[in-house]
Amino acid sequence: MMTRREVDPAELVDRKATREVVSHSQIWQGRVFDLDEDRVRVCPEEEPVVRQYLAHPGAVGIVVLRGEPGAEEILLERQYRHPVGAELWEVPAGLLDIDGEDHVVAARRELREETDLEAARWDVLVDYFTSPGGSSESIRIYLARDIRPADSAFSREAEEADMLETWMDLDRAVDAVFAGHFHNPTTVVGILAAHRARERDWEPLRPLDAPWMR
Repeated sequence: MMTRREVDPAELVDRKATREVVSHSQIWQGRVFDLDEDRVRVCPEEEPVVRQYLAHPGAVGIVVLRGEPGAEEILLERQYRHPVGAELWEVPAGLLDIDGEDHVVAARRELREETDLEAARWDVLVDYFTSPGGSSESIRIYLARDIRPADSAFSREAEEADMLETWMDLDRAVDAVFAGHFHNPTTVVGILAAHRARERDWEPLRPLDAPWMR
């Protein structure tokens, strides 16, 4: 039976917690992520349950803004995503697939590699788990501003080779989210978070060393 009680708003914060893992095994190993299986005792006095999930290294996303205050544009890229059979408009993003690489360094690298741009101003915008019931993937979205061209262009391949890039008014991007035009979760989360942060004069932004649950 679910326990219900009044909760102080100050307690409404996600927290790391552990349960007893009775056994762990790797079912499949892939290029980007693995498929793992755990037998975990969720409740102390009950039998372990089996949970299968994608073991993922995590990723960073970048909301890139340019323009005058209150009239900013957001950078979007159209990229083919084979699992869903669609071309999706997305913010720049990339895997944390280099061991020991600092998260901000990874974000700067991905921005250069995907857009040939650099940013002088970086802030933490928002964090989220992409699918916490079936994947360990955690994404941190950064806000990048004060944009300038990178010193050199990057050679792209595979899905990135034919990406289309454009700038869109941030207000119109929010309208596009609610119209169902955008489906990439990092894009949707990033657009809405950036728009709300702007409404609050960027007060919700966090420093680059802000804790990240992952």
